Amino acid sequence: MIARHGLSASKALGQNFLFDGQLLARIAAVPGELDGAEVLEVGPGPGGLTRALLAAGARVTAIERDRRCIPALAELRDAYPGQLRVIEDDALAIDAPSLFAGKPHIVSNLPYNIGTALLVGWLSADWQPWWQSCTLMFQREVADRIVASANDDAYGRLAVLSQWRSTARIAMPVHRSAFTPPPKVMSAVVHLVPTEPPAGVTFKVLERLTAAAFGQRRKMLRQSVKGVPGAAEAMEKLGIDPTRRAETVSVEEFVTLARALS
Repeated sequence: MIARHGLSASKALGQNFLFDGQLLARIAAVPGELDGAEVLEVGPGPGGLTRALLAAGARVTAIERDRRCIPALAELRDAYPGQLRVIEDDALAIDAPSLFAGKPHIVSNLPYNIGTALLVGWLSADWQPWWQSCTLMFQREVADRIVASANDDAYGRLAVLSQWRSTARIAMPVHRSAFTPPPKVMSAVVHLVPTEPPAGVTFKVLERLTAAAFGQRRKMLRQSVKGVPGAAEAMEKLGIDPTRRAETVSVEEFVTLARALS
């Protein structure tokens, strides 16, 4: 199919294709039973993962901005009648929730250049969110940042935003050699499942607090969050030592601090 359509991965679009059918089937199995389930896939490219999702019985909505890949995806649509809807658009601009009657699983080998932005957008949705789970391929460095705990080198804002109201785990590592062309870095599949949000906390406050704290992560908290109104007083009231640095503050402590400021 790749040869027939003259396709090659676009560096500008952050593309790295996966063709290993066994690996793709394992990724498609991470969310659980997909027979009859709605799935959103971003950046399907020529449709390697799409094929695995369709084979699992999913009803897939694929958003692809690279028009070179549309004819290849059309072949898959014809091979799986009624299971595949292809939308040629920019995933960052489209109103994804409006595409579904129920709650889809999101399963994607995300384009590396927009993966983090898409995830933060999905995490900032109203809670409970419009999706059931996210099974996403990231560079290993980004995956580690999503699942990291306080005092880990990878711990930062992305970990807090991911973990304060969802569970996040690395479902499987993926070697760079699995891709065409091979990227310079290793990858990993991350699985996120939404949980009940802590009461009395708003996303905007937590986002602002973590942006300030980790924006100057080598500084003490009293310095890094001084631009957040009420933060210093709230830390004192909650017994959070203002001489600590952001990477030592747990997700639960950030949530407690954000609650006091919400």
